[in-house]
Amino acid sequence: MYEYISGRLEELAPAYAVVEAGGIGYFVNISLHTYSEIENRSEVKLYLHHSVREDAQTLYGFADKAERELFRLLIGVSGVGGNTARMILSTYSTSELQNIIATGNAVLLKNVKGLGIKTAQKIIVDLSGKVLELGAETASAVSGPCGEVFDEALSALVMLGFQKSASEKVLRNLFKENPSVAVEDAVRLALKHL
Repeated sequence: MYEYISGRLEELAPAYAVVEAGGIGYFVNISLHTYSEIENRSEVKLYLHHSVREDAQTLYGFADKAERELFRLLIGVSGVGGNTARMILSTYSTSELQNIIATGNAVLLKNVKGLGIKTAQKIIVDLSGKVLELGAETASAVSGPCGEVFDEALSALVMLGFQKSASEKVLRNLFKENPSVAVEDAVRLALKHL
């Protein structure tokens, strides 16, 4: 129903944001990943998922489309609601979660607060093929023409001992500013920000 909301960030907490758009303040539930992406901004654009139940209408907001698509896949699994999916996405980045599902690591997935081993296994069984498809789409969307350079720089940073999610975030920002940066320059610049 709603694609995104764009407006002034009026209030922000790790679990929600209030965005004013068109004179109306919208209460939007967010993940910790989205919180970290928007915490220093005054104007935001969040991709939305609108959940309608008998007793409530809830908006979930995401900093990027890949996180929203993963959220939608998660809530499609029987026994996983919006808050559980948001908790999963707060615990793991989209790439980490895709990797966990692709490798079938239910033990790591069950580390999410409130998630049992059976539900973790069900998520992996239900989403393993879908997440691989989503991973291919998001890799090409995120990396674009400099995909190999991005992947090589990320691999180098991970081999140097930096956390994959933090390295990805820094590299994304670098490639937004300079899409034609060489691998060694990307690594050198990223090291200054890590």
